[in-house]
Amino acid sequence: MRILLTTLNAKYIHTNLAIRLLYSLNHQHKGLQWKEFTIKEPIHEIANECVTFELVAFSCYIWNITQTLELIKHIKELNPNTKILLAGPEVSYEYDEIIKLDSVDYIIVGEGEIPFSEFIESYPNIELVTSLVRYVNEKIIINPSPPPFNLSNYQDIMPYSFDDIKSLYNKVLYIETSRGCPYKCEFCLASLDNKIRYLPDKSIKETLLFLMQNGKVIKFLDRTFNVKKDFTLNIFDFILKNYKTENVFQFEITADILHQDIINFINENVPKGLFRFEIGIQTVNQKANLNVSRKQNFEKTKSIIKALESKVEMHLDLIVGLAFDEWDDIKYSIEEVFKLFAPELQLGFLKFLKGTPVRDKHNQHGFVFDPNPPYQIIESNYLSKKQLEDIVKLEHALEIYWNGKKALNTLKYVALNYSIFDFLLELGKHFETQRSFHKYSLMDVFDIIIGLAENTYKNDVIIKELIAIDYYLHFKVKPKKAYLFPLEKKETTKILVDKKINPQKLRHLVLPLSFDFQHFMSFGEIIFQKDNLIIQYTGIQKAKIV
Repeated sequence: MRILLTTLNAKYIHTNLAIRLLYSLNHQHKGLQWKEFTIKEPIHEIANECVTFELVAFSCYIWNITQTLELIKHIKELNPNTKILLAGPEVSYEYDEIIKLDSVDYIIVGEGEIPFSEFIESYPNIELVTSLVRYVNEKIIINPSPPPFNLSNYQDIMPYSFDDIKSLYNKVLYIETSRGCPYKCEFCLASLDNKIRYLPDKSIKETLLFLMQNGKVIKFLDRTFNVKKDFTLNIFDFILKNYKTENVFQFEITADILHQDIINFINENVPKGLFRFEIGIQTVNQKANLNVSRKQNFEKTKSIIKALESKVEMHLDLIVGLAFDEWDDIKYSIEEVFKLFAPELQLGFLKFLKGTPVRDKHNQHGFVFDPNPPYQIIESNYLSKKQLEDIVKLEHALEIYWNGKKALNTLKYVALNYSIFDFLLELGKHFETQRSFHKYSLMDVFDIIIGLAENTYKNDVIIKELIAIDYYLHFKVKPKKAYLFPLEKKETTKILVDKKINPQKLRHLVLPLSFDFQHFMSFGEIIFQKDNLIIQYTGIQKAKIV
């Protein structure tokens, strides 16, 4: 029997660990193959490949379920005899409507290792396959679940052993060292499995070593990587003994429980930029946290971030839309978290994922959410539809100007002297009147923010000078003059020579400022005094201050 294990990744750079694990466990099965596609590939081209198989098994997630359902409909039109099996978190809950579709033959719910092996070994006699869902004679049949898969079965398995090694370097490579999460956050599927199980140390380290040798970005899928101090330190130590200079490792951690021994280890041993920590703050409002069974000490979290920020790149997450989080609460959370100046601040919106308690209890708080993926909040008792739409505009501005590294100095200044929430909100609204959030040029980005500054902050010369600095620093080669004109060539040459900088070797420009920029960068304070800022262009990397 020819079987294809597959999925639609969100981007080409992504990799799917689930189908690799299933293939590694079952590769001896004659006829089993695996392949990844992306959601942007033409549906008819993917379908033409799939119809040559007797069974196609899809790994389904919130980001690909819509495209997957469209694809399997097309497959069935081309070849009604191709059987379709769906599995993954997006079909493991509330699957009644999906299993009734003419294009779906089977669904496996929950953990897939045992049921998938049973299915391909016993097909077509699949009546006793555990966790299997079928629709027979207008009746949904769901088989009992097996016991949890024994992760020791991965002792001698390295899931990337069947990859083309050359294809891995420019992709995000995922690894799991454990399953389950000790926390019960009601908006997260991980909250449904509170028993943590670890993969064998041998498998973890063989996989990690392979990824370090052949890849670049390695992302750990563990929901709270730092639950066990000794385990965390053991993996960190293994990384430090084997990593390559181009490697980057990303971990999801819970900051307020990070052990002091781990903090000390990182500060004493880990090179700057080797680790990225994703920290889900979600909200500073404790009432909102407790309502979704979530505990967090924000002051402790903040202190941990500050203790590690010189070594670890921080990615912080906030969620808009939780119960009891009203407009002013969200404003406070955004302003407090922004002032940590993490390289990336993701502002997400509450999603009512299938299977999560927050979806089951949505009526309690007047939640209205989109019935289609990604099931995002529309309104609630705490936020109107208009308020949420406005915060979406703020999020676009945050993504373009902060996460997109377009106006870092400007936004830092705003956060220290004004309300960054109000500024980003007005910037998002203003941007929408000028351009589409999904179609704009680099000059549009700076023209729009300078337009806001000139209209709303017209008496603040610092903010306009900082916008100009951000503009000139964004390029590899000297850009056209805009927003603040550099000194003329004769004056520039004199300043460079006085500073013992060769004006012939590289290209430079000098911006005349009304404040001490270096003092601002170091201390966040504005000292009004005339200053000349020298910016150097190499043509290879982005401009830098000299």
